[in-house]
Amino acid sequence: MSDLPPSDAAPDDFAFPDDHLDRGFTDGEGVYLEHLNGADLYFEVTGDPASGEAPLVFLHGGPGYNSYSFQAAFGDRMPRAAVFLDQRGSGRSGPLEETEQGADTLDLDTLVGDLEAVRDFLGAERIVPLGHGFGALVALEYARRHPTRTARVIVVNPWVHYPDLARALLEEASARRGVPLDDPAGRVRADTPDGQHAPVGAARIEAAFDLLNARDLLNALQFRDAPTRMRLEFMDAEGQLVGGGEVQEALVNQGLWEFEYPPFLAEIRRPVFVISGVHDRTSYPEQVQWVADLADGDVTVLDAAHYPWLDDEDAFAQALDDALNR
Repeated sequence: MSDLPPSDAAPDDFAFPDDHLDRGFTDGEGVYLEHLNGADLYFEVTGDPASGEAPLVFLHGGPGYNSYSFQAAFGDRMPRAAVFLDQRGSGRSGPLEETEQGADTLDLDTLVGDLEAVRDFLGAERIVPLGHGFGALVALEYARRHPTRTARVIVVNPWVHYPDLARALLEEASARRGVPLDDPAGRVRADTPDGQHAPVGAARIEAAFDLLNARDLLNALQFRDAPTRMRLEFMDAEGQLVGGGEVQEALVNQGLWEFEYPPFLAEIRRPVFVISGVHDRTSYPEQVQWVADLADGDVTVLDAAHYPWLDDEDAFAQALDDALNR
């Protein structure tokens, strides 16, 4: 789920089946919990990722969410072999503090390294990273670093400029509280010594969350109606995979709210496709525009919000098929 505030930890009684590697998998299909790149990574595979077309690898948002709800809602309609990955420290993957690198070193480079390790483990010559929200960063950076291993990259409602995202959240919080927008960016820049980075994003997000509860604020921006939000919440409860606070905290400590990825977009040499929901005001139009302009992204805009496969499954399926075949 592409929302940044931490939530409750996963239930204490949730555990992986001891026989997760002994279920008679064929043609690469199955459920895996593998120690790769210094972390225990959980992923499920449908189809054979090592033959034929480059498999899709779904990269969830959050950061710190999981791939369960996407697979539950849309997994049966994936048009080719697919990998549903719970990223490091997220969902059913091992705890962040138990990784060889530790929680303090979590960054985009590490998450990209995890994806490359999964690709290598599965024996896929190339992949199609499919990144949602925060997961778009991982998908795009993987394509930039590993162009020969990337057939194309698809991002859904991407987040690539976090100070801009923080401003959007502050604008919405101010409007809902009925107070004038008070952007602290100018004050922060004035108070920051020359030669040091001004933490504009962090100041904006703190101001936004002081005005309105983080989850309520993100819900207001990410969903076009209550039934869709309730459907996702039901799937989250069914999957018993709430959590992700440790991942969010680790990335925020690394300066996530100051991160501006657009300068790197122009270096991507693989085809980039964007699927966007017009009602997702965390991503559309500003975040989408960065990818369209700097990565020459081919943009499809749907009458949907942050989770387009929940709002209009058929339209999302068509957009995904187009992105794979254009």
